[in-house]
Amino acid sequence: MSYALITPAAEEPVTLAEAKAFLRLDGSHEDALLGDLIATARDYLEMVSGLSLVTQEWRLYRDDWPASGMVSLAHGPVQSVGTVTVYDREGAASAVPQDQARLDGRARPARFYMPGLAGRKTGLNGIEVDFTAGFGSAADVPDVAKQAILRHVAHMFSFRGVIAADQQPAGAPEGYDRLIAPLKAWRL
Repeated sequence: MSYALITPAAEEPVTLAEAKAFLRLDGSHEDALLGDLIATARDYLEMVSGLSLVTQEWRLYRDDWPASGMVSLAHGPVQSVGTVTVYDREGAASAVPQDQARLDGRARPARFYMPGLAGRKTGLNGIEVDFTAGFGSAADVPDVAKQAILRHVAHMFSFRGVIAADQQPAGAPEGYDRLIAPLKAWRL
């Protein structure tokens, strides 16, 4: 099982103006660096939390479908499942009707139930599930996520002379894990 980002987010959850206000910066001489740091902080937060913040299109590849008919979808919250495509051993594709499919997109991880595929086996990556994930637009992203991004940008910005932008994030600010704890999926 693997995932591929099909369509990235069209915007960042934190704007350049918000980051500059948080850092109390005037002028535009650091704008390119700040843009890179915002993207890095968002990437890092999405990686450690398992979330997609702003709407994105993803594809899940599977070799088979569980006998239970239920699969977990990472990168939640999942807004919708687009198409499910199954490839036979010769490579011919067929779309699977979703008339009995059910999605619990807010669960962590999201759950997608499709009894019509239960126990089905194909070749390597023979099942593709296209889905839309994220909270919506930047305005829909939880404030705690925006605060985490802003604090992480400030942390990376303060070390900009020591650690190159392409080597960030070299670390997270003090208290970052406690700040993002509500965003993370915890497993027992």
